[in-house]
Amino acid sequence: MPGSNFNRRKFLKDAATVTGMGLFAGLPGNIIAANKYKEDQPAATPFEEPRIKFSVIGINHAHIYGQVNAVIRGGGQLVSLYAKEADLVAEFLKKFPQVKVANSEKEILEDRSIQLILSSAIPVDRAGIGIRAMQQGKDYMSDKPGITTLEQLEEVRKVQKQTNRIYSIMYSERFENKATVKAGELVKEGAIGNVIQTVIMAPHRMSAKDRPQWFFDKKYFGGIITDIGSHQFDQFLYFTNSDKADIVTSQVGNVAHPQYPGFEDFGDIVLRGNGGTGYIRVDWFTPDGLKTWGDGRLTILGTKGYIEVRKNIDIAVHPGGNHLYLVNDKDTQYIDCNNIELPYGKQLVDDVINRTETAMTQHHCFLATELALKAQQHAQKLNYNKA
Repeated sequence: MPGSNFNRRKFLKDAATVTGMGLFAGLPGNIIAANKYKEDQPAATPFEEPRIKFSVIGINHAHIYGQVNAVIRGGGQLVSLYAKEADLVAEFLKKFPQVKVANSEKEILEDRSIQLILSSAIPVDRAGIGIRAMQQGKDYMSDKPGITTLEQLEEVRKVQKQTNRIYSIMYSERFENKATVKAGELVKEGAIGNVIQTVIMAPHRMSAKDRPQWFFDKKYFGGIITDIGSHQFDQFLYFTNSDKADIVTSQVGNVAHPQYPGFEDFGDIVLRGNGGTGYIRVDWFTPDGLKTWGDGRLTILGTKGYIEVRKNIDIAVHPGGNHLYLVNDKDTQYIDCNNIELPYGKQLVDDVINRTETAMTQHHCFLATELALKAQQHAQKLNYNKA
């Protein structure tokens, strides 16, 4: 029961019962990262009247389904789509048959009725799309990583400042995970005192046969820290309430996939902010036996307690995702977060309309990316050769 007092004997009894009945019954047998946002999206219920109109340019990652649903939940009306790949367009139309397929990117960018552009294009192309969107007077929401080089970041910052448009990156491991949203609420309420540190584990499943060629070449996705790590820098800044931070150390390596020499499968980072410290681990080693794409975990240490979020699965006790454990001076609680509202889509639509920064400040958005890019650039290379 959400918020119920923790009883160790009952906890262990329930765990045994759940395990005996089949902890993973009813869960998909092979959820992969490439498809997770198509399969597991909260229902997007449109407002009676659309608050804004938006379009999509580039759909090379299935994160686009989560992006679109978030904006629809916030009151957006999906108008048009442009993508070069006919097979990806056909798949998108199955989910959103009402969308108009445009003949070019230019057709969408010059449509004055469109206020917001979404993209999950190949990562190296996302910044350019965002720059062109802002130059046409439109706001922009990119899949992560929204920027893959420091040179791109410099140009994006310049154009964003010139145009005063919104450049948002959907850090979905926070914005689209209900337990992480709940953790944010508890931290703001002071449930664990002042935050000292975050520890974030972000494993992903490789699923090589389901990946496009660009996935294995760092020049297209920026490296493992730039890509997966961007989520984690966002969470670190948010939960420690840091607006400045430095990389203490970082390392990356391709330790088990020599057949993909342009790929990285492991990375970790230690960082220090003006609100706390952090440790991040990212990898592509989710085993096939796990019934989800990754056992993502977030631990937030405070001066009066700690929170652990089990984002996608709790392998010992509870099926499904969105699990939160709270331990503080008063109690130990388990909170089922599946009924928590995801606010990012509505907040972003509010910001488009009101020219505000309620979803995420522009400084935060760019700083999370800058930290990921710098950690990637200066990472030491792992070498496990013992000969």
